[in-house]
Amino acid sequence: MNITDLADGILRRAEHLAESTVERVSSNTIRLGVTGLSRSGKTVFITSLVANLLNTGRMPQLISAAEGRVLAAYLEPRPAVSVPRFRYEEHLATLTGDAPDWPQGTRRISELRLSLKIQPRGLLSGLSAPRTLHIDIIDYPGEWLLDLALLSTSYAQWSEEVIAGLSRTPEGGKVQELLQTLSPDAPPPSEDRLTEISEAFRAHLRALQAAGFADCGPGRLLLPGDLEGSPMLSFAPLPAPANGQRGSLYREFERRFEGYKKKVVQPFFRDHFSRIDRQIVLVDALGALAQGPAALDDLRKTMGKVLEAFKPGRTGRLGRLIGLSRVEKILFAVTKADHLHHSHHPALTALGEALLQDARARARFAGADTAAMSIAALRTTVEDEVADASGANIAVVKGRIVDGGKQVAFHAGDLPENPQTLLAEAARRSASWKDRSFSNVSFAPAPLTQSTTGGPPHIRLDKACEFLLGDRL
Repeated sequence: MNITDLADGILRRAEHLAESTVERVSSNTIRLGVTGLSRSGKTVFITSLVANLLNTGRMPQLISAAEGRVLAAYLEPRPAVSVPRFRYEEHLATLTGDAPDWPQGTRRISELRLSLKIQPRGLLSGLSAPRTLHIDIIDYPGEWLLDLALLSTSYAQWSEEVIAGLSRTPEGGKVQELLQTLSPDAPPPSEDRLTEISEAFRAHLRALQAAGFADCGPGRLLLPGDLEGSPMLSFAPLPAPANGQRGSLYREFERRFEGYKKKVVQPFFRDHFSRIDRQIVLVDALGALAQGPAALDDLRKTMGKVLEAFKPGRTGRLGRLIGLSRVEKILFAVTKADHLHHSHHPALTALGEALLQDARARARFAGADTAAMSIAALRTTVEDEVADASGANIAVVKGRIVDGGKQVAFHAGDLPENPQTLLAEAARRSASWKDRSFSNVSFAPAPLTQSTTGGPPHIRLDKACEFLLGDRL
């Protein structure tokens, strides 16, 4: 690290410290991070959470709301001048319009500040003035989450791991063929050739994502944003050479990989991720189950690597006052609970707990409160029973599918009571499940009537909110 980098780092830390100190002295603020891989439902979760906090009629398990102590709620124009505002009104209109649809996935970082006026509880609450709690919600693309695991990984380690997994897609096979024509010790070819190599690797990542695999980073190669066309994104894995001398292709890709970490990943972690107080981790376990054992095992490993970047633990009052921040509460939420009958929800929660067992253990050891549950931020189905070919009743859900809009009865598959049986089979990375099968479907949002009693329907969103925010409400 040179003196310029050191000075820049000190200046940025001082700016964040000053900003955080002013916030924490002048108001009561929580920064809530909403984390999850692509297609885990972050945008819908934030939209439904805000709508249900603005109108708490469907939040009976949020104690402050049930007690009538949430006196008012309003959205601030913008929490930070340097970060785009989360497009809440647009997303809510898409979900609840005459032809409801899912909003577009997140393509850039954004924030939203929701302010609540709370009446204190206790014997003297009637003599106390209401206080204000600001909730800053941070949204960012799920693809970018994958990059956090790179912070503790060298180019050699990353290349070895990625090359070992190229055979998972036909596009990866083309990358393997391309690598055989390259000499890592030779001088780098033209920039056009380097771009061709990186584009072949990017095609492999897109194919991995389409096949339902979680480990398909670096994330900005999938969703580059304002870095589109930057040489910083033009790199690919290479086998370690015998010498790795200066001026070689290997050293050039290594330089770009380290530059990507320094100029892209570290600022994102420093400016946004590391300043979070409370965190919810959304996991689409049902989608991975439907893709097969290898996809479920890939999800488990990827989430484990990503969550190593968290800074869990409690922050004391003095630490909060001077701007220090650690993740005090982490909720691991398995999404799309509305795709299952409620009788299967305990098994879905148990699967989520098993998938993230190591991450939860590390967080608890560091002093953070953790919980796991299955949720649906927006309920799209109703429950029913149908008879199978033998006449036995099967618990199903019914809803309108995205493709064609047809109403269907759906049974995702029978989850075992012991999720370790699934994880053990997934670790063998077979092509399909041995004695069971799982399916997946994309339900469309159900048409909603305007309600004066609450926000959009959900499953356990109020319970999730109570865990994450209840102690500050």
